[in-house]
Amino acid sequence: MHKNKWTAYGYTEHSYRHIGIVSKRAGDILEKLGYNSHVVELARIAGFLHDIGNCVNRVDHAHSGAIMAYNILKEMGMPLEDRTEIMMAIGNHDEQTGTAVNDISAALILADKSDVHRDRVSNTNISTFDIHDRVNYAVTDAQLNMDVENRKIILELTIDTNICPVLEYFEIFMDRTMMSKYAAKYLKIWFELVINDTKLL
Repeated sequence: MHKNKWTAYGYTEHSYRHIGIVSKRAGDILEKLGYNSHVVELARIAGFLHDIGNCVNRVDHAHSGAIMAYNILKEMGMPLEDRTEIMMAIGNHDEQTGTAVNDISAALILADKSDVHRDRVSNTNISTFDIHDRVNYAVTDAQLNMDVENRKIILELTIDTNICPVLEYFEIFMDRTMMSKYAAKYLKIWFELVINDTKLL
């Protein structure tokens, strides 16, 4: 039996900590932008279910997860239109195959891609860190802040450059950063990235 059940997958943490953060952030984004409570709740549900496809396979987890979530919500009696919105959001949250297709998906993308932090590193042996472990472990603080007045969403990171240079962050997160920028644009807001008090985007 693995000491930490998530080490069996060999990936960055995708458990209750991650889905809790993503669910809350996705809902908060739309709430602060003035969306009604029903849409906000759908975003929170999408955030909670968005990585369910990992129980099938990490590869293509967004698509398998979308189908799984749709069927679960159907069995629970959720209306067709609502479960379809959630399915589309989940199916489009991965940067390799997805893009913002509705307001819920845009909020989900911004919430999901903002969760970079050392708490996500499952590997406890620093000497065996790969670049994903190293970059996540180097992030000692990550805040996603909404500036409603100026129509901006700001991802503020503190990266310990003794662990990895900022450039390594972009080696693995450039696609996610550009996906976040497009998702913000879909919501008619601007995405900013600030690392170590320096605005980079």
